[in-house]
Amino acid sequence: MTALSSSDLASTDPTPRARRQWLKTIAQGGRRGDAAAAWLMLDSVAAIGFAGGLAGAIVAVPAGAAAVLPWVMLVVLSGGLRGLVVMLATRRGARQAENAKVTLRRRIVASALHRDPGAPTTTGVLMAAVVDEVDALDGYIARFLPARKAGAIAPFLILLATALASPVAAGILVVTLIPFIVAMALAGGAAAEKSRRQFTALARLTGRFADRVRALPVVLAFGAEDREAHALGIAADELAARTMGVLRVAFLSSGALEFFAALSVALVAVYCGFNLLHLLPFPVPEQLDLGRAFFVLALAPEFYAPMRRLAAAYHDKQAAETAADRLIALPAPASPMPASLPATPHALRPDMPVLPALAFRSVAIRYPGAERCAVSDLMFDVPPGRIVVLTGPSGSGKTSALHLLLGLAPLVAGDVLIDGERLPPGGSLAPSASWAGQHPLIIAGTIRENLRLACPDATDDAIDRAVVQAGLRPMLMARGGGRMAAGLDTRLDARGGGLSGGERRRLALARAMLKPAPILLLDEPTAHLDALSEIALVTTIVAACRGRTTLIATHSDRLVGIADHVVRLGDPA
Repeated sequence: MTALSSSDLASTDPTPRARRQWLKTIAQGGRRGDAAAAWLMLDSVAAIGFAGGLAGAIVAVPAGAAAVLPWVMLVVLSGGLRGLVVMLATRRGARQAENAKVTLRRRIVASALHRDPGAPTTTGVLMAAVVDEVDALDGYIARFLPARKAGAIAPFLILLATALASPVAAGILVVTLIPFIVAMALAGGAAAEKSRRQFTALARLTGRFADRVRALPVVLAFGAEDREAHALGIAADELAARTMGVLRVAFLSSGALEFFAALSVALVAVYCGFNLLHLLPFPVPEQLDLGRAFFVLALAPEFYAPMRRLAAAYHDKQAAETAADRLIALPAPASPMPASLPATPHALRPDMPVLPALAFRSVAIRYPGAERCAVSDLMFDVPPGRIVVLTGPSGSGKTSALHLLLGLAPLVAGDVLIDGERLPPGGSLAPSASWAGQHPLIIAGTIRENLRLACPDATDDAIDRAVVQAGLRPMLMARGGGRMAAGLDTRLDARGGGLSGGERRRLALARAMLKPAPILLLDEPTAHLDALSEIALVTTIVAACRGRTTLIATHSDRLVGIADHVVRLGDPA
C-alpha cells in the first residue's frame, strides 16, 4: 500500500478533490478492488451460462432425458461457479480492506504518539478515529469499489447477451434503466448529507464516552456523574435520530431500485409472452421461440444484479467519505518522524555485532508549551559495553534524556551521537534498545504474552532463561503449582493485579533481557521498593547489563554503586 505522509493526516480543510485523492491512495493497497471486481464480473458471465442452461433444458424436455442432461449439467456448473466467484470476491475484498486498515491505523497511531501535546485533539477523538472511522473504510474498499467497477461493465455483458437473443427486450432493459439512474442520483444526494451528520454524531459520542471513562475518577470526585450521564444520553438520542434518518433514505433508494428492477422484469415477461402468442398490438422486427424467450426472461433480473450490489454498498461510500474528512483532519506529529532511520550507522541495527557508544553533546530538551528547557547543555559519554547512571533530584531531566533516545522527547539544541553518527531529528533507538520504565506496561493476557511484547519470536527456552535471570522463578513456581510453564500461563489484567511492585519490575527486566538489543535503558527500576527488594533487584540489573551499553536514570545509591560512570544532573527544570 502507498505510504501516507504526515501531511496526509494533517490537512484541516479537505476539498472533494483532496478527499477523492486520499481515498484513492488508501485503496491503492488493494489495486482499487480490481481483483474482487474481476470475480464479480465473472459472476455475470456465469449468470449467462445459467440462463442458457435453463432455456436449453426447457426446450430439450420433449426430446427426452438424454437431451436435457447436458443443459442440466450447464445449470449446475454455472450455479456452482456463481457461488464460488462471489465467495472469492468477498474474501479478496475483505483481505484488501484489512490490509488497508492495518496500514492506516499504524499511521494514525504514529501520528497520535508524536503529536503536539498542546493539540486540541483528545484521546477519545483519536480512539474513535482508530476504531470507528478507520472501520468505516472497510465497506468502501471491500464492497463498494469492486461493485462500482463490476457495475460499470457487467450490465453491458448481460445486455449484449440479451440483445443477441432479443434486441427489443434489450431495448426495454435500457429504457427502464434511465429513471432508475435518476432515482438513485437523487437518493444518493439526499443520503450523503444525512450520512455525514450521522457519522459526525457517532464520532462525537464515541470520543466523549472514551474521554469520560478515562477521567472517571475525576468525574466521581466532583459528583458530576449524573450530569455526564445526561449529556451522554442526549448525544446517544441525537445519534439514534440521525441513524433513523439515514435508514429512511436507504430504504427509499432500495425501494426505487426494486421498483424499477421489478418493472423491467415484468415488461420483458409481458413482451416475451405476447410475442410467443403473436398477440402484440404493434409490429416488432423479431419473432421469439420458446428457448430465446426463456433465455431473455431468465437474464432480465441479472441485468440489475450488479446495480443492486452497488446500491447496497453505496452507503459504504458515503460513510467512507465522511470518515475521510475526519481522518485527513487529524493533527500531524509535533516533530515529523523520518520514514526510516539511516542504514549507514551500524549502531542503529538490532543485530549489530559491536556494542555501540552513545554521546550527548550540548543537548537541550524542551517540551511544547513549557516555559523552560527540561534539560540544558547536557554532555556525557556512554562507552561501549559500560554502565552510565544519571542521577539528580526529581525534575532534573533524567527521564527526558532517556525519552530523547526513544524519540519521545523533542531535541531543541545539540546532538546525540551513536558511534559518532548523529541521530536524526525525531529519530529513535527503540529498534536497537531494550527499555524498562518507572511504570512497567502490563497488558491483559498471560505472563508469557507480556514477556513476548519485547520479542514476539522468542523461544520457550529463551523465555525460561530470562525469567530465571530476572529472579521470577519462585513467583512463577508458586503460581503454577510447582511448574514454571504453568506459572507463565497465569493470566493478568491490564493493571497487573496480583503482582507486587518488585514483581512488576522484574517482569519488565525479564522483558528487557529477552530482547536481543545492544542498548539497555532503565528508568528508576528500583523506585518505591524496600531495601531487601532493592538489593535483590540490583543483582538482577547487573546481570541484565552484561554485554550491553547501559544508561540508567535513578535516585538509588545502590544503583549508583554499580556504575562505571555517574552523571549528576543539576537543579530541577
